Amino acid sequence: MLRSDLQPISQPLSSSTPAPRLCAVHYLNTLPLVWGLRQGQARGRVALSFASPADCAEQLRAGSADLGLVPVAEMARQGLPNVPGTCISSDGPVRSILLVSRVPWEQVRTLAADCNSRTSVVLAQIVLQERFGVRVSVESRPPSLSEMLSRADAALVIGDAALHIDPARLPYHVLDLGEEWRQITGLPMVYAVWAGPAATTSPWLEGVLADSLAHGEANLDAIVKQEAANFGVDPDFARHYLSRHVRFHLGERERAGLEAFLQRGEALGLIVSGEALEPASVGPVAPELAPGGGEHP
Repeated sequence: MLRSDLQPISQPLSSSTPAPRLCAVHYLNTLPLVWGLRQGQARGRVALSFASPADCAEQLRAGSADLGLVPVAEMARQGLPNVPGTCISSDGPVRSILLVSRVPWEQVRTLAADCNSRTSVVLAQIVLQERFGVRVSVESRPPSLSEMLSRADAALVIGDAALHIDPARLPYHVLDLGEEWRQITGLPMVYAVWAGPAATTSPWLEGVLADSLAHGEANLDAIVKQEAANFGVDPDFARHYLSRHVRFHLGERERAGLEAFLQRGEALGLIVSGEALEPASVGPVAPELAPGGGEHP
């Protein structure tokens, strides 16, 4: 499943060759990956658009995108080749994937999930099964914590909506799924990768995407200055999140963590190759502040 045989190719894109269509996710944690595609030397070498993680996966399935920043569970389901070298991962607490329960974990039977990231939904079920021995039924809900918990025992909140919740202020049980995965496996957790047909048909994209990430990491202060307010987060919090919680390089430990995740998901019947999923029925993100009005620690 993981491709490691592609080498960066620095050749320029021919003017007669259509620019590959890339679909990325408009979350705070994707900005370092795409910053060079938007602002740096890689700008104009690809046709870049933005959508939810699930929609990126659906565009690849429909053939309307050549490469997408997709949940790794969906990469496995579709059998997509991935571009090596870059990813979205964590090696410990990720902060933006929170599992919240109003009952003790052993009593959780229903899970309301923001299914925009199908990887996080699988990860939540793996953690509940391996840590607490429970299987849950999952239903898709908009990422409003109060509404989710009014309909289910537990809620899965991801991405920017999770960044607007202060776990320490919640009157519930809370797990950071990045930390839970490391406790279970001792490995990093990989959430998303660049994957799609262009991984094999346009191998020079590995170099383009690596350059884009290098540009983003070199300009992290500019990203925070320009974008933190747009995502409704404090600049210091955004800088800490992007530099300490999320990681972007797909190395040997990340590949081992990814393989472990796919193996567990397949063993539990949560990832089935070729399985066509219905698009997640979630509404627009409406960040909800934690009780007490605080956003972040």
